[in-house]
Amino acid sequence: MPDALYENPGAPISERVRDLLGRMTLTEKVGQLNQRMYGWDAYRRTPGGHELTDAFRKEVERFDGMGALYGLFRADPWSGVDHSSGIGAVDSAAVAARVQRWVRENTRLGIPVLLVEEVPHGHQALDGTVLPVNLAVGASFDPDAYARAAAFAAAELRARGGHVALVSGLDMLRDPRWGRAEETFGEDPYLAARLTEALVRGAQGEAGADGLFAPDRAAVVLKHFAGQGAGVGGRNNPETGIGARELHEIHLPAARAGVRAGAAGVMAAYSEYDGVPCAANRALLTGLLREHWGFRGVVMADGQALDRLERLAGDAAGAGALALSAGVDLSLWDDAFPRLEEAVRRGLVPEEAVDQAVARVLRLKFRLGLFDTEPEEVPPLPAADAGPRESLELARRSLTLLHNDGGVLPLAGSVRRVAVLGPLADGIVHQIGDYTAPQRPGHGVSVLAGIRAAAPAGTGVLYAPGCALTGDGLADEELARLREAVSLARDADVAVLALGGSSAREDDTEFESNGAAVVATEGPPAGMTCGEGVDLADLRLPAGQRALLEAVRATGTPVVVVLVQGRPHAVPEVAGPADAALCAWYPGPWGGAAVADVLFGNAAPQGRLPVSVPRTPEQLPVYYNGKDHPYGGYVDQSGGPLYPFGHGLSLADCTWGGPELSRAEVSVAELAGGCEVRCTVRLRNDGARPAHEVVQLYVRRVHAPVWPRTRELRAFRRVELAPGERAEVTLLLGAAELEFTTADLEQAVEAGSLEIGVGPSSADLRTVPLTITR
Repeated sequence: MPDALYENPGAPISERVRDLLGRMTLTEKVGQLNQRMYGWDAYRRTPGGHELTDAFRKEVERFDGMGALYGLFRADPWSGVDHSSGIGAVDSAAVAARVQRWVRENTRLGIPVLLVEEVPHGHQALDGTVLPVNLAVGASFDPDAYARAAAFAAAELRARGGHVALVSGLDMLRDPRWGRAEETFGEDPYLAARLTEALVRGAQGEAGADGLFAPDRAAVVLKHFAGQGAGVGGRNNPETGIGARELHEIHLPAARAGVRAGAAGVMAAYSEYDGVPCAANRALLTGLLREHWGFRGVVMADGQALDRLERLAGDAAGAGALALSAGVDLSLWDDAFPRLEEAVRRGLVPEEAVDQAVARVLRLKFRLGLFDTEPEEVPPLPAADAGPRESLELARRSLTLLHNDGGVLPLAGSVRRVAVLGPLADGIVHQIGDYTAPQRPGHGVSVLAGIRAAAPAGTGVLYAPGCALTGDGLADEELARLREAVSLARDADVAVLALGGSSAREDDTEFESNGAAVVATEGPPAGMTCGEGVDLADLRLPAGQRALLEAVRATGTPVVVVLVQGRPHAVPEVAGPADAALCAWYPGPWGGAAVADVLFGNAAPQGRLPVSVPRTPEQLPVYYNGKDHPYGGYVDQSGGPLYPFGHGLSLADCTWGGPELSRAEVSVAELAGGCEVRCTVRLRNDGARPAHEVVQLYVRRVHAPVWPRTRELRAFRRVELAPGERAEVTLLLGAAELEFTTADLEQAVEAGSLEIGVGPSSADLRTVPLTITR
């Protein structure tokens, strides 16, 4: 029999938490709220394996325990961890067990430690599977596929000994100049909400008795809460400048969906809302999140965010008290929460507030089974080929055909010579995005390698970079590269240009203390054009890339542009001069194979744009769901996007009919009682190739108590049609799809006149009226 109730696995978690909390000193409690240490400082690699450091032991001793350890397996230029110094997949479980056993056996109460890891698009660890970035996931419009990928990432994390996955998903891309654009699901709150649900459903699975996680599922902390994607000028972490309605309509739906799906935690954003930093915003973290939404999980601070609160609180202890009172439970690397014991003694915060936060952290540890399993008990690693399959499948679903003038794609059998050009053609590092561990040599498939493998026998594939990733292309060396590329293009039947950007961090990249890249005034760091800390004022492709496209187009050879990017660039030179354009948001290590399959017709492009593509940065913002007003353009250019939200072409030719509603009128009471209006649209594939369509339904409020948005996505469904096949697609409109933010910022269905639009994009809709009566 266990000596204490908290050690009894048969007791309810709530009672175990209460019992353990009653046995803890204030010092031990404060220790459970701290995540001070960088995980890579907890071990060192030796010729015989890995050993724990004195710094780790001292950190455990300081509070007689450790709440959480961040990034034990993290590897990248910021951490300085690579294959020579880090922890590979084979050794991960053993090192994690060594960490866990030390904490449990060398502290008074033996409370396990949470191992917290970055899982932005796969586990950021050596040998971790890298998935396409979130913007690519948004382009897939496929929550089910994402749920499968998230489940795989969680299983891989748990097999290595990790417990908690930090995953972006709550930030909305309202300004593509923001360097963290790739971490978002796009500009639309409904799409982001459905993908956030899928993330939680896949990674966490169905909770068992008393909320227990399955051994191969991980706790998800969703970041960032809330409004971080609304930084003024597209800059990282400035003021947001949004009002309450904008917050509720655009920036909260994904978080609300994640909380309803059961997310274990959320991370407070760096940004401020109405002058109050999110980590100090009690109205947001406690009033809205906990009291109104009923969230019971953990709120984590972002890296060193609490130290910034000293400007509001005066010193570190005051900053910690301010954040704790607001609703933060777990810190990250800061000096504020370690001073909470002092804050209690100074009367800045009551010990009861510490107890509440500790109880939430302990509850998560019990739900993960950390008290009741041996540290070595982890599920087996997934099969070696499972990760590449998941990543490639998600990449295939995300590739978006922007235009295909004259039917250049798929490349015909008569194409005998292909010139593959551009700075992003031959290199995995540019395909994998920010927050990615170093990849082993030979791992993955570049665009060039994919084309060589997919090209029919006898096809000549020639390569030249043509220009550097950044720069104006005017130096002698650059001009020589350009001439070589033009020569290859002139002799080819088609030229494939891989252009775009890169979030690849280099060894000489400089970093802020929280890991963001340092932006120099003379240009992006180490060639990066995207990623955390790399915000751009100019969204055009670099001058050297534009010069390459112009020179190749002048040869008269058909041009196919493949945009490998983490943000939507303003690319009018692609929309016009290029004969075809394919968008590949950082598609992961195997993205080159997916690109090649589409180029040669072995697979169909399936993606749709999760964000509007601007014509120029001067016209921002260009998101599709702005306020409905008549002033849509400028004197000197259009105010509309180059490519609209939801746009994406198929290689087949489909005919759309409808839409038709099952009824033209429905009451608020009927909808509240579960009534649904059926919206039906008929499709027919008139082409000779399979068609992949995304049926998109938008709602426009014609009459409303507050000024409405132009239109809002409220349903979508992917459809696959064989040549000649017909399909009848029905989308259901219930209370959840027809509710809006009311005048008092609640979500409810209101009477009024609506316009239901259905089509292949936000700019190509057929509409039908729907009236909601009182």
